[in-house]
Amino acid sequence: MDQPLFQYLLHMGDTSLILSHRLSELTGHGPALEEDLAMTNVALDLLGQSRLWLTLAGEVEGQSRDEDQLAYLRDAPEYRNYLLVERPNTHYGSVIARQFLFDTWHYFLLKELCSSSDERVAAIAEKSIKEVTYHVRRSSDILVRLGDGTAESHARMQVAVNDAWRFVGELFLDDEIIEALADRKVVPLHSQLWPAWLEHVSGIFQESTLILPDPDDASHRAHRGGISGRHTEALGYILAEMQHLQRTYPGAVW
Repeated sequence: MDQPLFQYLLHMGDTSLILSHRLSELTGHGPALEEDLAMTNVALDLLGQSRLWLTLAGEVEGQSRDEDQLAYLRDAPEYRNYLLVERPNTHYGSVIARQFLFDTWHYFLLKELCSSSDERVAAIAEKSIKEVTYHVRRSSDILVRLGDGTAESHARMQVAVNDAWRFVGELFLDDEIIEALADRKVVPLHSQLWPAWLEHVSGIFQESTLILPDPDDASHRAHRGGISGRHTEALGYILAEMQHLQRTYPGAVW
């Protein structure tokens, strides 16, 4: 089994799955009907992408586990998602801050994965980036509208961005798995995404009149551990809800 590739595929699939679940919690609670539908559609996009990554992970593992078994029958320490996507939906501003920071990173990563030496990885990236292009446009637009809106919306967005920023650095860390796959040109070094990402994000922040947090807080003082299985307590609550039916009635189908 190609262990580095298997772990990276779990990492991609888990990250999309957990963020999809977080967004699905907001169905019916959006600030307006159009935005409610938009958040739900983004959640469905991410769920579909997660299925692609986890299905491929099961094939690479070669132990007959499909995407459902990988999603519903692993415990929190076995999950490889980033800590950022576990962050709770404190309020609408915090949701947009988390989504904007993730979407922009996700786009730059998928753009590189489209050139992966592994044709299966490249195919998933090419399909996903079409959806993520819309995700970036949507979250960027709302960030600008809230940041450059009322005094209250600006203040709440600044607090939300500052809070989410502490978890951004993990997105750009290179561990042994990423380095091994980068040597084979399967994935890019995540650290190499940082300059282009920061330049793009800085432009959006300037347009929104929000203050860009200190980049050192993201790169050197970031919370980390998710991709190696060390998570916040929030993931345990997410999995308890998400996995309940499958754990209670193993193998049940509609």
